[in-house]
Amino acid sequence: MSMNTVERFDDVSVICKANIYFDGKVISHTIFFKDGNKKTVGLIFPGSFTFNTDAPEKMEILAGNCRVRQDGSDHWAAYGPGTFFLVPGKSSFEIAVDKGVTEYVCSFE
Repeated sequence: MSMNTVERFDDVSVICKANIYFDGKVISHTIFFKDGNKKTVGLIFPGSFTFNTDAPEKMEILAGNCRVRQDGSDHWAAYGPGTFFLVPGKSSFEIAVDKGVTEYVCSFE
């Protein structure tokens, strides 16, 4: 799915301590909005990583390329800048970056 690329968020609070996963190959920072919504902004370095979800998530790809396989699927879908994918709550997804760095925004729905 395509979207307009996010360039900045105004009037937010940021947790300065990074969320670091998979020996530093996935790094994000948490952002809180005045209305109570939460997002993470991060980087994914080359590798393949599995994440579990509690709440539904929307993953927006800002830069770079990745492949995603949703829980229960054998199909890998490719995503690049300006695209997004949705992940149901109480689920998981595998994300793979083959080269370079993928930048993303994750919204918790």
